[in-house]
Amino acid sequence: MSKYLILIFENEAAYATADQAVFGEVTAAHRAFLDDNKDVLLGGEALQPTTTATSIRDGVVTDGAFAETKEALGGYYLIEAPDLDAALAVAKHVPARFGGVEVRPIKEFEG
Repeated sequence: MSKYLILIFENEAAYATADQAVFGEVTAAHRAFLDDNKDVLLGGEALQPTTTATSIRDGVVTDGAFAETKEALGGYYLIEAPDLDAALAVAKHVPARFGGVEVRPIKEFEG
């Protein structure tokens, strides 16, 4: 079995203007995803908005995210799957109402 990180990228502006009903729907969708995939999930978290980010480049600390993009990293799931095809099958069900997901294999280092 291999580990894969499913990165969730979404449009933060869409969430900034969303009402409580949208947040409730998104939360329910993530809870359903968690219930449906508990056998492969190793972890996951939602991230605070990019306005709370702090970046460090060449030892210099600055407020905000490094890259300004329409879609920002909003959270992730860490899963275990036998291969990329199986990981993609899981990732297709990750709720990303205002964006999409990226699947990346975890690089394993020898002892």
